[in-house]
Amino acid sequence: MSDRVDIEGGYRLAPVLHRFLVEEALPGTDVSNEAFWGGFAGLLDEFAPRNAELLAERSRLQSAIDRWHAIHPWEPESYRRYLEEIEYIVPFDGPFAIGTAGVDPEIAEVSAPQLVVPVMNGRYALNAANARWGSLYDALYGTDAMGSRPPEGPYDSERGAAVIAWCRTFLDEVVPLAGGSHADVTRYRVARGTLVADCADGPVGLVDPLAFVGYEGPTDSPSSVLFRHHRLHIELVVDDEHPVGRGDRAGVADVVLESALTTIMDCEDSVAAVDAGDKVAVYRNWLGLMKGDLTAEIDKGEGTFTRRLNDDRAFTGPDGAPYVVRGRALMLVRNVGIHMMTDAVLDPQGSPVPEGLLDAMVTVLCAVHDQRRGTAARNSRYGSVYVVKPKLHGPHEVAFMDGVFGWVESALGLPTATVKIGLMDEERRTTVNLAECIRRAAARIAFINTGFLDRTGDEIHTWMQAGPMVRKATMRRARWYRAYEDNNVEVGLSCGLRGRAQIGKGMWTAADLMADMLMEKIAHPEAGANCAWVPSPTAATLHAVHYHRVDVAERQAAIAERIRTGVDDLLTPPIEPGRPWSDVEIRQELENNAQGILGYAVRWIDQGIGCSKVPDIHDIAQMEDRATCRISSQHIANWLHHGVVDADTVLATFRRMAEVVDRQNSGDTTYRPMAPRYDGPAFLGACDLVFSGVEQAAGYTEPVLHGRRLERKALDRECESAGSAE
Repeated sequence: MSDRVDIEGGYRLAPVLHRFLVEEALPGTDVSNEAFWGGFAGLLDEFAPRNAELLAERSRLQSAIDRWHAIHPWEPESYRRYLEEIEYIVPFDGPFAIGTAGVDPEIAEVSAPQLVVPVMNGRYALNAANARWGSLYDALYGTDAMGSRPPEGPYDSERGAAVIAWCRTFLDEVVPLAGGSHADVTRYRVARGTLVADCADGPVGLVDPLAFVGYEGPTDSPSSVLFRHHRLHIELVVDDEHPVGRGDRAGVADVVLESALTTIMDCEDSVAAVDAGDKVAVYRNWLGLMKGDLTAEIDKGEGTFTRRLNDDRAFTGPDGAPYVVRGRALMLVRNVGIHMMTDAVLDPQGSPVPEGLLDAMVTVLCAVHDQRRGTAARNSRYGSVYVVKPKLHGPHEVAFMDGVFGWVESALGLPTATVKIGLMDEERRTTVNLAECIRRAAARIAFINTGFLDRTGDEIHTWMQAGPMVRKATMRRARWYRAYEDNNVEVGLSCGLRGRAQIGKGMWTAADLMADMLMEKIAHPEAGANCAWVPSPTAATLHAVHYHRVDVAERQAAIAERIRTGVDDLLTPPIEPGRPWSDVEIRQELENNAQGILGYAVRWIDQGIGCSKVPDIHDIAQMEDRATCRISSQHIANWLHHGVVDADTVLATFRRMAEVVDRQNSGDTTYRPMAPRYDGPAFLGACDLVFSGVEQAAGYTEPVLHGRRLERKALDRECESAGSAE
């Protein structure tokens, strides 16, 4: 292993990772090389064996559940008792409240949209961090949010007028005037510390004068007016020389909403990081965000410019004092799950180490730079580090991560509980033990959320032996799903998360269907969620409207009083033992799943794209990541296992859908067609996901995707060295 760098404890690092840590991540942290390497080796010595034990426990429990289903029909009481006997369900130790301290208000106090973005892409990461503010005019004009797509060509004044009318109605709803409408205003001005709106019938103020919190420019003709409603800001940009402002009676050129208050910089589901070089690319961007110096060169056709993190925004308050608002989203970082291994670090026996331990040490080290900055420039004003931890199965695994982060804090010289945990409630053993999971990290919990996509993949895998699953479209109507969504909020409130932590909801995947999102996603704040995931900055701005229309604090207060969801509802299987589907329905389901798997896997494996808008079988773009792939592959594997379909039919469907995906990607000059040979790593990997789906631990897609991506990279290197294209 001459290509490795030896460190303390007999561990060996890939040189690219070692150089990054020594030359980029450690300098400026006040953490000595000796302390870091000793702490890292100690972390691996202490926690890698325990990591292996937890994975073995997952296998034990799943095997026990599989055996039960093989000989027992499902019956709620006996099934629940069995899960208690095998310690899948643990006893509830009684009421408690989390004690998490030092949580920033964006998480603890304000309800708003949340972005998740692959941090491996620096441009995307910067866009997401800067998505704290977004133009409502642009979001409405440029999408189908008002019912139709924008026309091609120059600005359409009729559509623009409809956008302006929509926004004036919205303003009347959330920051109403004491008389008349915002549509009637001819001028906004500030007089004696209050906002005055001049209308044809005379000047009026706001119904709630305290909603006016700031302005820019002179008091008699401010260039912007700032409101606050439900603790979220709304800015009116006033510019009568702007093309839009010129035609507006009050000179309003835009309505800008505070949108994505928080953003998860993702090292997990949305990235394709399979080797040491990939991991360093991920870490380097996170380091740049924490140091505040990450940039990206953007080519807009007419020229290039440099994108960087936005500065904070300064207004004048009603009392004349400065009123400063944050210009960037509060950033969290998502590490990988404990089931992932990486050969970026090898143990003394030459085996890969748990990737989650590497993530914990390195992402927190990078965040130390944030703490060394001035308070005003920090990501976290309180010096906290927010790490979202996915795919934990039950309380023991949460306790394990609590110990891991305690060790990392000690090694890096950080105060106890500096690291706050975002707990993803996306595996069934976590759902049925959620309160005990929260208890195990009660001083760190800053975030819990439901993740329908991964949670469904685990639901299918856990019930794999019980019978054939319902069709995917039916899953959201299944009894377990509604119970799961309700239980997450109810348990979070009962454990004292209100005012201390976020309770979140999952992703809107149809990135181009904003009218549908505006209609449907209001259900998330109505369900008592402080935040919910959106696929783009534009979607964040539109979803922000929902948090003005729904007072989440009031909803949480009401939900806290209702009767709790029962565990039996959570354990109701989504199976169809009678197989009531026609041949046409089975074919449609199979084609839909296969096309989605191929459309995602071909980009992941051949191009290293971990998350993107992938056309579905109807050519409608959907945000796809490993979670959506997990559902589709597990669903086919389940139907194959129970004889709803056979292997020949599945393979024939994959080949037929490969031709569809090839057509959908025909405009991409870097794309490698899968048909007619069907022998490339991408096609074979997609098939592997299904044909090995029953055996894959928890139905996870990473082992197959990583292996096939490494195969593709090796083939590409061979072609490069041979001096010819494949």
